[in-house]
Amino acid sequence: MCELFALSSLYNTNISFSLEEFADRGGLNGPHKDGWGVAHYEHLDVRLIREPFPASNSPCVRFLQEHGFRSNIIISHIRMATVGERQLRNTQPFSRALGGRMHTFAHNGDLDGIIDLPGFETGNWQPIGETDSEHAFCHLMYLMQPLWQTGEPTLEARYRLLEDFARRLRPVGPANFIYSDGDYVFAHGDKRTQPGLEGYHPPGLHWLSRTCGLSEESHEIPGVVLQHEQCDQSVVLVATVPLTGENWQPMEEGEILIIKDGSIHHL
Repeated sequence: MCELFALSSLYNTNISFSLEEFADRGGLNGPHKDGWGVAHYEHLDVRLIREPFPASNSPCVRFLQEHGFRSNIIISHIRMATVGERQLRNTQPFSRALGGRMHTFAHNGDLDGIIDLPGFETGNWQPIGETDSEHAFCHLMYLMQPLWQTGEPTLEARYRLLEDFARRLRPVGPANFIYSDGDYVFAHGDKRTQPGLEGYHPPGLHWLSRTCGLSEESHEIPGVVLQHEQCDQSVVLVATVPLTGENWQPMEEGEILIIKDGSIHHL
């Protein structure tokens, strides 16, 4: 299965924070060699860099590390292909424009047959590739479109729509996904393959909350560097599996986290 990672922070942080360890999973320490992508927001727009090649030896990953792009919302995906050719069009994250901003989506799991299932229409949001993940995203955008036609929807309206979307997605297959509209990050945990177990079991995602004090120029833990400029920093990290030995929290099956500015929000 693929691997997901997301970061939400109060202030911009350096995108090189964990790419080395995360990239190692993309073909060096794991089987995920079929592509990778990183989306990081600049206000409501997205800088999206993707490749249908292993991340572990990618010059583009080195480029990101050396140039230190900064963002307060970052979504990453490393692919192990099960549906669709190893091509750029099938490489996540996916992104579309709606309501004057970019919406970004990354998914982990196989949604068998979703393209032909009734109730998952995409309207004018047509996929570019062949993956079930992109089809699910286009269906989500089809559902989101009415919400954004009259201005920025409330958080509750966004959450309720995502809650219903995730509820209908879970019976089709593992439905771990991370979605952002440039304002909030929504992480939905379902289930995935687990070492030593047959089939799919929760947790499908884990999360970690961190803070950095005013006096710290950076905060380093294995594989993660959070750089900020003379300010108190709050960060929430979401990953398929814990990237460090810290106290990552497993997400329950069907749980949706609402994250904004490095903090967990509740309705």
